[in-house]
Amino acid sequence: MDRMSHSPHRRWNPLRQSWVLVSPHRTQRPWQGAVDAKTAPSGVSYDPQCYLCPGNQRAGGIANPAYDGVFWFVNDYAALLPDAAPPAQPSGSPLLKTEPARGLCRVLCYHPDHSLTLARMTRPEIRPVVDAWVAQYQDLAATGWIKYVQIFENRGAMMGASNPHPHGQIWSTDFVPDEPAAETRAQREHLALTGHCLLCEYLAAEEAAGSGDGGRIVFENKHFTALVPWWAIWPFEVLLLSRRHLGAMPELTPAERDSLADALHRITVRFDNLFDTSFPYTMGFHQTPTDNATHPEWHFHAHFYPPLLRSATVRKFMVGFEMLGMPQRDITPEDAARRLREASEVHYWGRE
Repeated sequence: MDRMSHSPHRRWNPLRQSWVLVSPHRTQRPWQGAVDAKTAPSGVSYDPQCYLCPGNQRAGGIANPAYDGVFWFVNDYAALLPDAAPPAQPSGSPLLKTEPARGLCRVLCYHPDHSLTLARMTRPEIRPVVDAWVAQYQDLAATGWIKYVQIFENRGAMMGASNPHPHGQIWSTDFVPDEPAAETRAQREHLALTGHCLLCEYLAAEEAAGSGDGGRIVFENKHFTALVPWWAIWPFEVLLLSRRHLGAMPELTPAERDSLADALHRITVRFDNLFDTSFPYTMGFHQTPTDNATHPEWHFHAHFYPPLLRSATVRKFMVGFEMLGMPQRDITPEDAARRLREASEVHYWGRE
């Protein structure tokens, strides 16, 4: 492991069936590139200009109710529509292919307080969000033509969030998108080859490695383990795994839902405390497709992809070799896990 902490090497991602290049020595290179502004939590509980705050009018002209908990609505500018017309088929080459894409897109507001994030919400406040995700998955899965439900959050302007109000999105599609489709293939092939769940075996390997120096586990509670995966691409990427083999959110017991809320709080607080900033990330759950097929291979998990690299103002860019060759990272997953383990679980900003 010591040699890997200093020398360039590749690591295999069995879940994506791809490689990532690790270049630890590049952490010493000088930086004269882009520097972003440090982001502090908002101190405004209600913003009259925010289109997600209770009672305000959204950009599409519809007024939000005066909600006092979790609130969802159909995305006013949805990327997918339930009744999209079939596209015109280009002629001249079989390489020029197209097909219709239908879907239902929803927005889920986590809390009426505009100033909050998951990191600054309490566990009891996060638990209703978990329940809402379960209900959304069940409702959309019951729609006969929906084959996948993607629940995600883009946190912070750096990750493309158009509004700072605490919220996430649910896009459901009449096809299985590329990333979960690739994970389906990898998990199915591993199960067929070994008779075992890929992520159950991977979690056992990480638990055997432990959470001390050189380990990649950040923390665990009774039902979930948070770790920096062996194959992490983003600097402080985190994989959140259910410790019990289950495929999708509706299978979570009440105690497991509590544990998920606890894990989400602990991950996001540690992120914020890493650089004393409102940490940006893209987070999403990968779970069983809703395509009416059986999926014993699927193991429920969440990915956190945060872009910050050296500080609150210097981020990782996926350019050059990453776009043209393969993903590459500088700090090792082991070092990232160590720094996240050392980060406090008491939020640096606090909450009045």
